[in-house]
Amino acid sequence: MVSLAIDFDMVFFGPLAPILGMFIFWLVQLLFIENQKHLLAKLKFAHEPLVRFTNFVGVLFQTICHALGYTVTRSGIQHFHVTVNYGSVEPKKEKTGVFEWISNSFLFLGPFLIPSGLLLLCSYFLLEKGFAVSAPVSYSFVEGLTIFGTALSTYAEGFGTFLLHIDLFNPAHLGFLLLLLFLGMGIRPSYMGEEKKEKINMMYDLKNIKNHLIQHPWYLLLLFVIAYGLFCLFYLLSNNWYYVLFAVFGWISLLAIIALLLAYLLLALIKFTDDIATPWRYVPFITLPLSYILLRGIFMVVPLENDTTIALAGMILCTLGITILLFRYKTNRFKTASKMKHMRAEDGKKRASQRRAD
Repeated sequence: MVSLAIDFDMVFFGPLAPILGMFIFWLVQLLFIENQKHLLAKLKFAHEPLVRFTNFVGVLFQTICHALGYTVTRSGIQHFHVTVNYGSVEPKKEKTGVFEWISNSFLFLGPFLIPSGLLLLCSYFLLEKGFAVSAPVSYSFVEGLTIFGTALSTYAEGFGTFLLHIDLFNPAHLGFLLLLLFLGMGIRPSYMGEEKKEKINMMYDLKNIKNHLIQHPWYLLLLFVIAYGLFCLFYLLSNNWYYVLFAVFGWISLLAIIALLLAYLLLALIKFTDDIATPWRYVPFITLPLSYILLRGIFMVVPLENDTTIALAGMILCTLGITILLFRYKTNRFKTASKMKHMRAEDGKKRASQRRAD
């Protein structure tokens, strides 16, 4: 009786475990994106060029993903156009059915996977450890979730170790960090300032994806059948490739979350220094590289174990300390009052517009 229960769990619920884990992390990624959009909305008044730049990065990735969809389906690309606010791709051959569905899948889902997938590929050459997935024993639902969670935990530990010991004098490390921040700033377009797209948010993305998936339920069912088929095949081969496949998607989402978090911290620093009087507000951003270079220079003369970690921690503490002191003693009270007045006016306009719509 117990054996039958285990078999039932393995056959019907076992394949769903990594899919569920991947879906949960993707939702967390969406929440981080939405949180970043709120911060960008607060920065729009004082840093419109920065907000437009992040929007351009998001539009660029979105358009590239759509173009990849046409490339994969062999539709060809006749026209590729990207601006700060808009991107469009026109295929050489209009295809319908499953090919059209695949192209739209790249458009709706690609921006959440492909940019951070590039980060994952780069991290493979930089991380000493982290790319490990346990071998299953019973192939049950609970064990599948455990394997998925352990794979993400192992990668997070390896990536965290890399960040703690990152050497900013190493061009590969510095380039990867800049790429991490660059992709984190624009995984999805913010569409700030675009009245016709101002309601594009997390719910808009989820609605588009839901409509795309239920538009052709047979295609979605086919994907589940393929997943179950792969699960059974790898079970018969007694290996963990099924879990590896979904662990990769989990690593991609985890990397996207880390990139969004680091970009959020940078944007928060920009917002925090915005109230500091004009020449002083740039001091924290000068302190960042200057303090790191100074500390690394000292450690070259006086060698110390874990010098890269100590220099990184010293850079963060120096920047944080100077920012707090400047905020306390060099705050631009007039500009702060002006910004608050503008924000209240904007809020009043939104409420009036909402009342008219109601």
